[in-house]
This record gives sequence, structure tokens and C-alpha cells, in this order.
Amino acid sequence: MNAPPSSIEERVNAALDKVRPGIQMDGGEVWLIRVEGATAFVQMLGACGGCPASNLTLKGAIETIVCGDVPEIREVVQV
Repeated sequence: MNAPPSSIEERVNAALDKVRPGIQMDGGEVWLIRVEGATAFVQMLGACGGCPASNLTLKGAIETIVCGDVPEIREVVQV
């Protein structure tokens, strides 16, 4: 049995794993760059990198799931 993720970065990545399949289906990817305080900084790649709807995906899906799974995170910002 795997141990649950412990660091904030590991927990954010585990939350991102929940949204990655949908993002990948549209030809995109999301990577955690760093965590500073209560903010997770991510990079959206592939089709998501230049998509006008990427901010909607970021705030509507990614931020909702990450903040819900990792209460220490209050905001997700694209770099």
C-alpha cells in the first residue's frame, strides 16, 4: 500500500493528477512549478498554453480541485 502524499508539493501534484486526464484529452498538460506560501504556481503546456479558455480551466477546475484537496493552498496562478 502506498503512503499518502505528505509535502504540500506532493499533495498539489496528487490533486493535479485528478484533472490531468481531462486536460490531456484536449492536448494539454499542467505542471506544478513551485509553491510559495498559500499560492501554487503552475505552467500550462501544449494546447492549453495558448488557449483563450485556459484561464477558465485554471480557475474553474484546477484551482477548485487543488484548493479543495490542499487547504493550505488558497490560489493557483499560471506562470
